[in-house]
Amino acid sequence: MSKIYLTVTAHPDDEVLGFGASAYVLSKQGHTIINCILSGNVDARMNRPEVEELNKHANNAQEIIGAQPPIFGDFPNIKFNTVPHLEMVQFIEKIIAGVQPDYIFTHHPSDLNDDHLCTSRACLAASRLFQRRSDIKPVSGVYFMEILSSTDWAFPSNVLPFQPNTFIEVGKEGVDKKIEALNAYEGVMRPFPHSRSNETLSGLAALRGSQSGKNYAEAFQAAFQILN
Repeated sequence: MSKIYLTVTAHPDDEVLGFGASAYVLSKQGHTIINCILSGNVDARMNRPEVEELNKHANNAQEIIGAQPPIFGDFPNIKFNTVPHLEMVQFIEKIIAGVQPDYIFTHHPSDLNDDHLCTSRACLAASRLFQRRSDIKPVSGVYFMEILSSTDWAFPSNVLPFQPNTFIEVGKEGVDKKIEALNAYEGVMRPFPHSRSNETLSGLAALRGSQSGKNYAEAFQAAFQILN
């Protein structure tokens, strides 16, 4: 049966960094992938192209991985901590009500980027909408993603680091499509040994695959799941 996968991320490219290979594989299997990007304009990003061009990059990236056109919010880049928590929760709740996802994927709360933390907190609160409203389809799982150059760069804190316990096999083709989609975004990729390099992305997928006995994989941490 076809399922609906929703990602809720802070910035354009986060959705591909965390879920791009899985999106490609799942979409090929007939599932629907919808990516909600809360700061569609990322106005604080250095060397950011004009908004129209950035939106074109984002749409091209979705096409490469088989996702639907992205849903953009206009929350202020690197200033999510200035937005009332309730405002962000209610925005995500509207997306959930419209999409009716089976699974939700978002940032890990220990990420170095503070926008990721705010997104994670708001998404977790919003994901309980089905328990407050009878017209919302129950969510079967909520998962944290790992975003290279944020999850891996986090410092020790009172929040436990990313601990993968869920894996999606993506194969070499999935990894290649993820890298292709990231290259659709201008200026995102970096030369090795930066985290956002071809070598690191491929190496992480190989590592996650070896941890799970799969042929390349993306890893996630289950925050909530119902096993039917």
